[in-house]
Amino acid sequence: MSSLTSVNITILGSASAQPSSTRNHSALALRLDGDVWLFDCGEATQHQIQKSSVKVGKIQKIFITHTHGDHIFGLLPVLAMRLNGAGGMVDGAEDPRAQAVPAEDVQPLEIYGPLGTRAYVRHGLAYTHTLLSSPYVVHELRLPTDPQDGDYTEMPPHPLERPGRSIAQTEQGVWPEIYKGALVTVSAAPILHSVPCVGFVVNELPVPGKMDPKKYIPELKRTGTPMSAMSRLQKGESVTLSDGTVLHGPPRKPGRKIVILGDTYDPSPIASLAEDACLLIHEATNAHLPGIDPNTKETDTYEIVEERAKSRGHSTPQMAGAFAKRIRARKLVLNHFSARYPGNDDVNEEARRIMDGIRELAVNSFGSGEVICARDLMSFDVGPRAEDRPSGE
Repeated sequence: MSSLTSVNITILGSASAQPSSTRNHSALALRLDGDVWLFDCGEATQHQIQKSSVKVGKIQKIFITHTHGDHIFGLLPVLAMRLNGAGGMVDGAEDPRAQAVPAEDVQPLEIYGPLGTRAYVRHGLAYTHTLLSSPYVVHELRLPTDPQDGDYTEMPPHPLERPGRSIAQTEQGVWPEIYKGALVTVSAAPILHSVPCVGFVVNELPVPGKMDPKKYIPELKRTGTPMSAMSRLQKGESVTLSDGTVLHGPPRKPGRKIVILGDTYDPSPIASLAEDACLLIHEATNAHLPGIDPNTKETDTYEIVEERAKSRGHSTPQMAGAFAKRIRARKLVLNHFSARYPGNDDVNEEARRIMDGIRELAVNSFGSGEVICARDLMSFDVGPRAEDRPSGE
């Protein structure tokens, strides 16, 4: 397989600091064919997974944008659930379950996050006496002001923790290709929030270009070349025919790009990595909605609400739309809403008016492209790049 056949996003939580009856804390699942990657893991994410079509056993990687509780408090329960964790005895040496050793070929669950992620996981597992049956590893994205080596904790590793990388920034201030697989890469960059925070860019590797059989089949037949050569041409390879003629497959095209940001009042440092995104997921914590939101303060203005959001490290829908326009994103998903904005707009008329108002604010700044307001357990496919769609779509 030379490209992904299915890319899907499931919103597991769309709330900001406080959850509500209609919004859980931040978390989303990215499904790449059969694998599941989680981005952030707020409290009760394991419950949201159980309510969704996401399969726990398919979770291979977890990416943490920052260590605020509403983005990481659910990590340990998900880790224990995914790796068959159990409560151990105080003296683990006497617990037979602690003696289980996974096979050497078992791949560890990978966790990526900023400094402190490794210590949080290690201490949490230790002080809850949690036993695991499969390994995990934590890779940390280190800023220049962070220690560049070491675990930043005196707590010894969990028996099933594998050595992780401490990844330094490049001179350009980013973390390029922290993961590179056969079909996708993941890069990261810091974004501005009240604490160190990261945005992630998932890049599908170049995909085969559009194939025109009429260009190749006559030449293959003329020289008696097996039709199986078409599969090589489809991959962009070249085929030399018996008479010396060289057929070149169609040039490969850029794959899909998905940009997932943590909390931010200014994501500028990731802009160069995020350009031409198929999908941008950007927070929109606060909005000014006079005449729409009954809780709107009479003394507020658009400028006051924006300054208040920035002072707390957050964004408004207009700010999200402006960044989407800056990087030429095709689709914008607004996320991480204040608890005052209900998440049941699919069944409640007042909630629908509020979320339509928030979406419109972003549309006015974005100018073009689709804008969606995230709702818990919403799931949608990330289609091919616009230029790769079959005609008529």
